[in-house]
Amino acid sequence: MIKHIVFWRLKESAHGNGKLANARLIKEKIEGLRGRIPGLLTIELGIETTATENSGDIVLYSEFSSQEALNAYLVHPEHKAIIPFVVEAQCERRTVDYEA
Repeated sequence: MIKHIVFWRLKESAHGNGKLANARLIKEKIEGLRGRIPGLLTIELGIETTATENSGDIVLYSEFSSQEALNAYLVHPEHKAIIPFVVEAQCERRTVDYEA
């Protein structure tokens, strides 16, 4: 199993929305992938509730059946369709993939 975790910091505003509205939209879009991509076992997006100077704004936690499944997710058309929205809203992104 491969775990794929991504942390983002978001811009104060993008897409005509504030940070929290964009966080909620990104959550809806990403969690909408549940059950739609082969090999994607778990996907959830959390929105930060205790903002500190060291906090990210949102975090993606996902599990994949294999590295091949993660690779397929990264290029899957439904995943790629979300990327422009997220990229416009983000100001920083960090990711970790590891085998569990």
